[in-house]
Amino acid sequence: QDLHSPLAVPKAPSSPSQEFPADWSIKTRILFMSSQPFSWAEHLKAQEEAQGFAQHCRAAEPTLPQSVQEPQLCPELRCAFQQSLVYWLHPSLPWLPLFPRIGADRRMAGKACPWAQDEAVQQALMSDWSMSFTSLYNLLRARLCPYFYVCAPQFSVLFRAAGLAGSAVPTAAVAPTTRGLREAMRTEGIEFSLPLLEESRTRKQKNSEESLETETADGLGGGSSVEDAGEAAPSDDEDDGSFSWLEEMGVQDQVEKPDTISIQLRKEKHEVQVDHRPESLVLVRGSNTFRLLNFLISCRSLVAVAGPQAGLPPTLLSPVAFRGGTMQTLKARSVSGRARVQGGFEDVFSLEVLGPILPHSLHALTLLLGPAQRGAFRALLSPHEPSAAFNTRAAPPQEAVQQDLPACGLHPKTLDQLSQSPTLGKSSIRLLEMKDYAYTWKA
Repeated sequence: QDLHSPLAVPKAPSSPSQEFPADWSIKTRILFMSSQPFSWAEHLKAQEEAQGFAQHCRAAEPTLPQSVQEPQLCPELRCAFQQSLVYWLHPSLPWLPLFPRIGADRRMAGKACPWAQDEAVQQALMSDWSMSFTSLYNLLRARLCPYFYVCAPQFSVLFRAAGLAGSAVPTAAVAPTTRGLREAMRTEGIEFSLPLLEESRTRKQKNSEESLETETADGLGGGSSVEDAGEAAPSDDEDDGSFSWLEEMGVQDQVEKPDTISIQLRKEKHEVQVDHRPESLVLVRGSNTFRLLNFLISCRSLVAVAGPQAGLPPTLLSPVAFRGGTMQTLKARSVSGRARVQGGFEDVFSLEVLGPILPHSLHALTLLLGPAQRGAFRALLSPHEPSAAFNTRAAPPQEAVQQDLPACGLHPKTLDQLSQSPTLGKSSIRLLEMKDYAYTWKA
């Protein structure tokens, strides 16, 4: 199979930049391609591997030369490569794939789950998980952990420290959600917003106003197109329980008015329409993230009660160590092949990285590949689709952010990137290309 066929690669936009936007979606696979070999990334020496682990655990910044003449003979490059592959996981069950969790029942079917019928074991697992979850949150509040993910069978949560994603306060994004989950959060006093839904309503209202102005100016009829019927949201008029306009017409007694229950049902119908969709993303800010922590620890829907994932606590993914966390490394392998080009074939080298690839790992890898591949490479990225909604804006545009996360274990350039306000919306980067040390990308 010709995996490197140019026909399989989408065309990148022609807008070179020194940096690509932060992408908060979790990647399951990245395929880097280059005209230069990736042999430097394989068969690491025991000393280089150990040094990479030590640099990660000590949050040491890798020192790399601006250009690397012989990547194979550069121990700093190979140590930094090992360092960029590290992430932390809880729980750790070697025989079970713990990411992704949404839609993973088929992959987990038939695996040994000794806790499924043992309530005492389930309680022990949840107690241990709660301790690890609380440890991560405390590290986040202390700005020693930049961010972490909670991956449950029905939804995922991204916690971010103050200073990241353009927000001056800690944030938590939950996606996808359902009306039942949102109601439960409201009941617990958790204040939240639905930024994608609010943005969709604002955009449609603006389009409707522009369409009305155009029709008035041209004297032509014709309605504005609706982008997605499923995103339809109730207008203020639809939600308004007032019928004063009937009184103004003098027919208030002749028209049968809907009762309160009917009005409520109509509102609920519109709210349910976004369930399980990116637009259902919930954003929690500030002290409400602590209420969300307590809510999740006691939330019944956090753990499946039936199926292959029954009784299994959610997966915690973090870029730094935490209590109960297990160090893991992404799988990486280099492959060489031939690609079709005009007039024949040419040698193409690739580096495949597999696993839950967190945002900092993607950026750290690009920092290495720039000098190692002489400023030119192409990357095809496979995101975990439900996590793409995490690229939604997390703070008002005018919010002033003071960055103070020096001890969180990220490279300063990576920290600068993740501190920027998200710009991808509900999309994620699928193609990333570097030419002459400048990036282009396509979502």
